[in-house]
Amino acid sequence: MALPRPRPRPRPPPLLLLLLLLPVLLHAATLHERDAAALRDIRAGLRDLPGSRFFDSWDDARSPCAYAGVVCAPDADDPAPGAPLRVAVLTLGTGLADSPGLAGTLPASLATLAALTDLVLYPGRVSGAIPHDIGAGLRRLRLLSLSSNLLTGPVPDSLAGLPDLHTLDLGNNRLDGAIPAGLLLPSSPSLKVLILANNGGLSGEIPAQFSASQLFHVDLSRNAVAGALPPLPPTLRYFSVAGNAMRGTLDGVFGGGGGGSAAPADLAFLDLSMNAFSGPVPPELFALPSVSSLLLSRNNFTGPLAVPPAVQPPAPWAVVDVSHNAISGEIPEALAAAASLYVNNNRLSGDVPAVVARSVFAGRMTTFYAQHNFLTGFPAPPLPLPGSAALCLSYNCMDLPSPSAADGCPTIGGPLEARPADQCRSSGDDG
Repeated sequence: MALPRPRPRPRPPPLLLLLLLLPVLLHAATLHERDAAALRDIRAGLRDLPGSRFFDSWDDARSPCAYAGVVCAPDADDPAPGAPLRVAVLTLGTGLADSPGLAGTLPASLATLAALTDLVLYPGRVSGAIPHDIGAGLRRLRLLSLSSNLLTGPVPDSLAGLPDLHTLDLGNNRLDGAIPAGLLLPSSPSLKVLILANNGGLSGEIPAQFSASQLFHVDLSRNAVAGALPPLPPTLRYFSVAGNAMRGTLDGVFGGGGGGSAAPADLAFLDLSMNAFSGPVPPELFALPSVSSLLLSRNNFTGPLAVPPAVQPPAPWAVVDVSHNAISGEIPEALAAAASLYVNNNRLSGDVPAVVARSVFAGRMTTFYAQHNFLTGFPAPPLPLPGSAALCLSYNCMDLPSPSAADGCPTIGGPLEARPADQCRSSGDDG
């Protein structure tokens, strides 16, 4: 009897075979000499801080494409068989919490990695300037993150207008000079995330055409940005200019005032604190449908707070902070929807709304700071104050309803007693 023939093994599909062989092919292919030279310059310019071992794999016994943080890919501009590989992704440092990062400087030849799409430098102590022509050489960049180092000098103008750049994070360095206006204009069509926070010396003004950009995350906080705030892009979700030198009113910034600009309906986080903005807080700001955090403290805002009574947020505001201004009038009842409400150090008068007091004692509002105003009453319900609540009503024109009304006051916040009677005989507007 004839034995059955063994079945032939199925061949893997051509695409699967290619994927299996791709790492071998990439390892066998050579790296473009210009890219190899740039990696040598990077190794010469940077070093591991004590406790970091990122560069352990950067030795001559390995292919550069096997170095830690280096990802190579075929050159899209030279698809010929056997063409040298190019560096597509470069990650410098490990980013681990226990790693101190790298030190040194970035070489000018970094800008010759023409196929690079992602460049990340993890936090460390890298100093010196960003290569001025980095944008001219790296035209394919999608992500550039050099945050939390010691970089100095200007933000390179060449980064504005890159066709594919989505995220630019240069925050927490020591950069100075004018912010390239092109980063805030429609001329950077792909840019969605711009983080230049905590540099201290970045200056200039936000251009009037800012509203036409497609940005959805902008953080310029703690710099030296000046001028007025123009209307915001309708695409914005996060915006901070806290700790700058901006001034002027907010008329028309949030879609009001008949300026024709659309309100940023998806804006969730807004921080304008520690500037010199003036005039009234616009009512349309409280009507933004998605805003959760509204931070306006330490400005020169005046007049009463006008919160539209019909506003019913889909979820309570996480925080509303209008403290340290010159706001007068009464506390609007609608602000009872905030989980944390800071109206302290203003010129507010009248009784605290009962709905606000009930929200505090019911535990829905966990922080209510109203100290240093001219408030005349607090209708505390007959309930114990929740242990998680922070309530401060000191230095107003009323006797504290209970000792707990000062228990939540900050330790550095001025006197805890009532305001002197002679100050309370005048209105809060005159205070």
